[in-house]
Amino acid sequence: MLIEQNIIKLAAKATGITEKDLATFFAEGREQVYRSNEWIFHESTPRRWAGIILKGEVELVRGLHGSSRKVGCMTAGSIISESAFLGDDTHVNGAFTRNGVRIWQISREKIDAFRETEPDFFYRIVSRIAVSINRRMRILNDKIFENKKTDNVVTSGFRLEHDSLGSRDISNDVYYGVQTQRAMENFAISGVHLNNFEHMVEALAMVKKAAAMANHELGSIDQARMEAIARACDEILYGRLHDQFTVDMFQGGAGTSTNMNANEVIANRGLEIMGYNKGEYQYLHPNDHVNCSQSTNDIYPTAIKLAVLLAKKNLVHAMEKLRNALERKAEEFKSVLKMGRTENQDAVPMTLGQEFSAYAVMIDSAINSIDQAAEAFRDVNMGATAIGTGINSPPGYATLVVEKLTQVSGFRLRRAKNLVEATQNAGIFVHMSANLKLAAVQISKICNDLRWLSSGPRCGLNEINLPPMQPGSSIMPGKVNPVIPELMNQICYQVMGYDTVVSMAAEASELELCMGEPIIAFDLLHGMMILKNGCITLVARCINGIEANREMCRNYVQTSIGLVTALVPVIGYEQSAAIAKEALKTGANVYDLVLEKGVLTRAQLDDMLHPENMTDPREI
Repeated sequence: MLIEQNIIKLAAKATGITEKDLATFFAEGREQVYRSNEWIFHESTPRRWAGIILKGEVELVRGLHGSSRKVGCMTAGSIISESAFLGDDTHVNGAFTRNGVRIWQISREKIDAFRETEPDFFYRIVSRIAVSINRRMRILNDKIFENKKTDNVVTSGFRLEHDSLGSRDISNDVYYGVQTQRAMENFAISGVHLNNFEHMVEALAMVKKAAAMANHELGSIDQARMEAIARACDEILYGRLHDQFTVDMFQGGAGTSTNMNANEVIANRGLEIMGYNKGEYQYLHPNDHVNCSQSTNDIYPTAIKLAVLLAKKNLVHAMEKLRNALERKAEEFKSVLKMGRTENQDAVPMTLGQEFSAYAVMIDSAINSIDQAAEAFRDVNMGATAIGTGINSPPGYATLVVEKLTQVSGFRLRRAKNLVEATQNAGIFVHMSANLKLAAVQISKICNDLRWLSSGPRCGLNEINLPPMQPGSSIMPGKVNPVIPELMNQICYQVMGYDTVVSMAAEASELELCMGEPIIAFDLLHGMMILKNGCITLVARCINGIEANREMCRNYVQTSIGLVTALVPVIGYEQSAAIAKEALKTGANVYDLVLEKGVLTRAQLDDMLHPENMTDPREI
C-alpha cells in the first residue's frame, strides 16, 4: 500500500519536506491501525517509529497519573513521533485515539539504516523536522510567557453562596460552590484531589448527564436545563473543567462532597451556557436540578464502578503488552538450556524460554481474572436514591436512567436486581481488589525472579542481563541495580496493601450504607493506575532489553549435581547416586565424571543435554 498523494501534500506543507522526499522515505513503512480508545504510545517510553496520520485523530496527553491533560490534537497529514529521527529518546507526551486512527509508520531500525546508507537524504529530512519542532517550541514558549504574565491578575470578584450551615464568599474564578469549599477545608488530608483521577471525573459527568436525560424524559426537569447540564457534562468528558474537581479523595460523608463538587461545577457551567452568572441557582440548582432524582448513595458507587471499568481497559491493555513481551522472550530463549531451581537449590534442567513462557501464562491468567471480576461492575444501583427504596424519584426512573447511562457511557449496564442490597453491599469492590492483588502477586513474583536471575554479575547467578538504567550506587563505582523490577515490586506491595484496606472499608458497611466508599475508590483507582504505569515501564525499560547469558546457563547445567537426575533413566539410580556423591566430595562436575568413567560417550551425553531432549518427555 502507498500513501495517498493528498496525505503526502498535507505532511509536506506542514514540515517543509518535499513531497518526493517524504514519499521516498516512507515507502519503507507499513500501515498500523489503532482501535477506538487505544493508546498509540505512552509518555516516557522509547520512540520506536515515526509516522504520518492517514485517517482519524490523535490526542496528545501529558501526565502518567490520573490527572493527565490534553496538550494537542493531530489529524490526517500530520507527522507523529518525528523526534525518532533525532536520537534515542523517549516520548515526552502520550498519544491516544478516541475514535480510531490509521498511521503509516517507519521503524526506528529503518530510520537508522537510512542514516547509514543515505546520509545526505536523511539529514535533509532531519533539518526540516528540526525546524518544525523548533517552531512548535516557540509557540509553546509564547503560551508559557503569556500565562506567566497573568499570574498576578486580581480575581474577578466574589459571589455569596449559602447552604444549610450559612453563607460563604466564593471566588468568581471557580465553578465549584459553597459545599465544595467546605469540603476542601474539612478534608485537607492527602493532597490527592478528585482531579487526579480523570476516570472518576468522567464517570461523574456520565452519571449526571444520564440522570438529566432520564429526568427530562419523565418530566422532572425542562429541556433548557437538561441541555445545559448535558452540555456541561460533555465539556467535562472532553477534558475541560477537571481542575475544578478539588475535593480530597480522603473524605467523610460516604462521597457526598464528591457528589456536590460535581453538582456545583456542572450547575455553574450550565448557568453560563444558559446565559446566566455563576451562583444564580434559581435558574439551575446543584441539588434541585443537577442532582434531581439522585442521592450520593446511588450516583457515587455507580461512578466508582464506571471509573473502574474505564481504568480496567487501560490496565488490561498494559498487562497484555507485558504478556506479549514475555512471550517474545520465551521464543527468543527457547534454545537456552539452564538449571531449574526449587527452594533456591539446583533441581533439573529446563530452558530459559520455558521460564519466561510460564511468566506469560501467569500474566494472562491475571488478565482473565480482572476481566471476569469487571463483569459484576455492570450492575449499578442508579435509582436507589438514599437507601435503595427510590424515594424522591419518579416511577420508571431507575430503569430509564440505567438505559441512558448505557447510552452515555458505552458500557452495557444493568439495573441491580435488589437496589437495597446494591446500595449497602461493597462486596464487588472487594472482589475486584482481590484480583488486582492476584495480578500484583504474580507480577511481583516475576520481578523477584528477574532480580535473582540477573544477580551478580560476578558473584551471583548472572543467567540474564537486564538493561542498565542508571548508576546503582553513590559509593560503589560500576554498580548497576535492577531498579525497574525493584520499582515494580514496590508497586505490587502497595496494591496488596490496598486490598486489605478495601476489605476493611467494605466490612465497615453498617445497615443501609457503606461509609468507606471514598477510600475504596482511591485504593482501587490508584492501585490500577500505578499497576498500569508499572507494567508499561517494566516492558519498555526492562523486559524488552533482557539478554541471556547462554554460556553461563549451560555451564550451570554441566557443573550441577542436579544433572544426574536426567541420567537416571539411562544409567540407573545407583550409578547416578555414586557419581553425584563423588562430584560433591571432589568438586568435579558431573559432565566430566560421566565421560571419565566411560558411562556415556560425549555424543550420547551431548544428545541428552540438547534442550529439546532435556525439557520434554521422550523415548530413552
